[in-house]
Amino acid sequence: MCAPFSIVFAVDIEQVRTFLAVAANGSFLEAATRLHVTQSTVSARIQNLEQWLGTRLFTRNRAGAVLTPAGRRFLRHAKALILTLEQARHDVGLPSRFRASITVGARIALWEGFLPEWVGQVRAAEPDISLRCEIGFEEDLMRRLVEGTLDIGLMYSPQHSPGVRIEPLFDEVLVLLTTDPERAWPDEQYIHVDWGPAFYAQFNNHYPDQERPAQMVNIGWLGVQLILHNGGSCFLPMRMADPFIRQGRLFPVAGSPRFRLPAYLAYPREADASVLPRLLDGLRARAAEEQQRAEALLRD
Repeated sequence: MCAPFSIVFAVDIEQVRTFLAVAANGSFLEAATRLHVTQSTVSARIQNLEQWLGTRLFTRNRAGAVLTPAGRRFLRHAKALILTLEQARHDVGLPSRFRASITVGARIALWEGFLPEWVGQVRAAEPDISLRCEIGFEEDLMRRLVEGTLDIGLMYSPQHSPGVRIEPLFDEVLVLLTTDPERAWPDEQYIHVDWGPAFYAQFNNHYPDQERPAQMVNIGWLGVQLILHNGGSCFLPMRMADPFIRQGRLFPVAGSPRFRLPAYLAYPREADASVLPRLLDGLRARAAEEQQRAEALLRD
């Protein structure tokens, strides 16, 4: 346990975070954007880190930045270093009644019903585990999984990255909902929710002549708020839509298609074997139940 902390005193921790950002994005410029610093700052941090290690970590070319063999070897140590520091930060203040702390991050739609139910199951079965729950988008969730500051990530459009396992979890069923079932669709109040590439392809195949709508949002929650307040329509996961349908506030658009939206589970390949496997098994079991509901909806 001493080795990672001895590195911290010799190397600025931001250099290590910057190294991981460049490795994850394959670009100094993209890493600078993600870290909200200048490209020259990223270059300086990597140069200082390379000087301290005594070797080059990246080969830069027109395609971006590629890890050298030494860089690939350092990647594992960099992840372990960040993970150790983050765990230390969280665990120092962890009450003695907890044996572990797990951080879970997911798209906001997956926190509608699905994950809260799983969290309740975890709290009942594993009361000595502390949970930190967060909302995020794919890029941020994947970056944090790479850095080791996130233990479990759930998302719709993951980008494959070394050191992170990604597996299909279940399929959402996206349905077209409206506040006015008598209004013909498409209508001017339609709000296009960006559910990612999978939804985009299905939507375009079904509506090849659909013009760009006047309103677009990046999360389903925002689409719901807008149509409930102003009237209109949008595609939502049936899980999110069901309570509003039962209340008579939203209505399925007659004759509209139902689209599949795969949800994925992501977690570090080198996960804590004493805690994470049982939590992941519970999550998979919860997802299997959700998949059965989704298949029933698609058959209706």
